[in-house]
Amino acid sequence: QDTLFPYIKDNIKEYLRAHWEEEECQRDVGLLRKQALEDSSLDGVVPIPLESGSGEEELERVIQAVVDNVRWQMSLDRKTTALKQLQGHMWRAAYATGHVKGEVFEDVVPAIRKWREAGMKIYIYSSGSVEAQKLLFGYSTEGDILELFDGHFDTKIGPKVESESYRRIAESIGCATNNILFLTDVPREANAAEEADTHVAVVIRPGNAGLTDDEKSYYSLISSFTELFLPSST
Repeated sequence: QDTLFPYIKDNIKEYLRAHWEEEECQRDVGLLRKQALEDSSLDGVVPIPLESGSGEEELERVIQAVVDNVRWQMSLDRKTTALKQLQGHMWRAAYATGHVKGEVFEDVVPAIRKWREAGMKIYIYSSGSVEAQKLLFGYSTEGDILELFDGHFDTKIGPKVESESYRRIAESIGCATNNILFLTDVPREANAAEEADTHVAVVIRPGNAGLTDDEKSYYSLISSFTELFLPSST
């Protein structure tokens, strides 16, 4: 919220200028252009013209249209495939060049290593795409920590606020739901996981949304992974 999305808005023009001739970038622009046509009836939509000739001025005109379209979509918090694809490619480049790193709390890696040594498996389930997850953990403040995870799930398995999603994940990893502990900072997700008979702990971290008094008294709360004492899976 505070880093990745502002990065797109601040750097999109520079990114497009640097990568315009590349096939991947042209595919991204083509998808955005197609989306803009589908959105033509929406208020405020920015159409993306085809390049009608050569020259720096013409190129700048088209690039500016792409920039304006992306910023318009982001202002409406849209999740179109075209927008997500371009964002994913921009974030990949930002991580690879060190402009962005995934921030990991210092208690996380030691705790996960300990759980793995005890025979447990660790999975990520996020509303961010699997590709975005792998970038965050592959280029983190703790280095490349992808080896710590046994798999990744995103909303292709289902929304995080629907209990059926947790049953699908359990089936996918070959584990009963009541042998899974789900960590989240979102009560609606916690409710959905509990409905699927999954154990839940709500994580209190700097920057997370506050909880009501009822939520605080109902859920198991932790502020660090060191507070979790999990039974060995062996």
